[in-house]
Parts: sequence; structure tokens; C-alpha cells
Amino acid sequence: MTRTGEEIDGTGGLLSGEDLPGWLEPVERAARTVAPEQLSRFLPPADGGGRQSAVLILFGEGERGPELLLIERAGTLRSHAGQPSFPGGALDPEDGDPADGGLVRAALREAQEETGLDPSGVQIFGVLPRLYIPVSRFVVAPVLGWWRTPTPVGVVDPAETARVFTVPVADLTDPANRATALHPSGHKGPAFLVESALVWGFTAGVIDRILHFAGWERPWDRSKQVPLDWRP
Repeated sequence: MTRTGEEIDGTGGLLSGEDLPGWLEPVERAARTVAPEQLSRFLPPADGGGRQSAVLILFGEGERGPELLLIERAGTLRSHAGQPSFPGGALDPEDGDPADGGLVRAALREAQEETGLDPSGVQIFGVLPRLYIPVSRFVVAPVLGWWRTPTPVGVVDPAETARVFTVPVADLTDPANRATALHPSGHKGPAFLVESALVWGFTAGVIDRILHFAGWERPWDRSKQVPLDWRP
């Protein structure tokens, strides 16, 4: 039985798992059961530090079936410049209490500001456990949405966003598009070579775990490595 928003901490009643397409049900189910440590080894500081933020993981249905909405951050930004990512950012005062829907409102607001997305066409159906990005000290809530009523999207502010694009889930699960990203520091993590972009870091890590826990993952060559300066 799907839990309602009132039963899930931090959504303020803004969550609904009703009438989702059948292919999304494994994602919704995983969101209700997955533990933080199953998603990442980088978890929020025990002392409550870090900047509260949220990203929108928006699933839609395109010409090639299920797809995800991503952006490419502007190359001039101080943080994560030029990196593909989910739409999102830090909570603003207008978003309200993060324990009472603020995280969901922040994810939708940021997505609207970055892509022109109409939030009224999005059904929020889950929120994954909060994770941590040490380099920027963001405590991130991945908010799961179903693009029930698609609307045109594109770059709103070129100073913030270089590109807005969708990636078919079929391409994300294709073993030929998967690799291990090699950071200059020696850190390794999952990566996806899709839509002329190298998706890595936090975004790739979350996508990797969603594919795994939804049962969509296909065996891929984990020894295949790509440097972060990869170009198509």
C-alpha cells in the first residue's frame, strides 16, 4: 500500500504515489524502503551541519520511452561548473521549513528557475534519504517526480545553465554507455556517457543506485574508465 505524504517526514503532504505509470512503481517502492547508506557513503554530518538543498529527479515519457530531465551547469559557475546534474539547489526562506515540505518546494522552485518547468505538471511521488556533497557542503534531498503533464523546458539563465536535456532511461541502462569516472584525486565512481555528456559525481551516483534498486540495472564493464576531461 502506498503511503501518503502526511506519513512521510519532510514532504508536508505534497507527495502522492497515486496513478503512477507501471514502470515507475519499482522506483516508488524503492524510495519507501532504501536506507541512506545503501545510496552513498557520503551522509549528512551528525552535528547537523551543511547547507540544506534539494534536487528534482524528474521522470517523463518521451519518444523513446521513460526518460530523465538533466541540466548542464554553466562553465562559469564557482561550484560544479560545466557538470551535468539534476535541477536543484539550496533552500530559500520562501521554501519554508525543510521538515514540512520545504525540500519539495525548493526542488520544484529551482527546477522552474533553471529550466522553465511548470511545477503544476509534476507529481511528487517520493523523497530519497538526504545525502551529502563534501566539496560544497550541501545536504541534498533527492526529490522524485513524475512529469504527468509535460511542458516546454529550456535554458532560462545562461549564466546558470548551459543546457537542458532529457536522457532516455534505455540509454542509462545500456552497458555501452556506462563507465567508471576517474577523478584526479584517485576517487572512482559511476559514470554515464549519454547525450554528448559525461554524467558523473553525485548525479551519476544517485542514478546508479536508482537503476540498481528499481531492478533496471544491466551488467556492465566496471573496469572501463573515463577521465573527467572526456569529450565526445
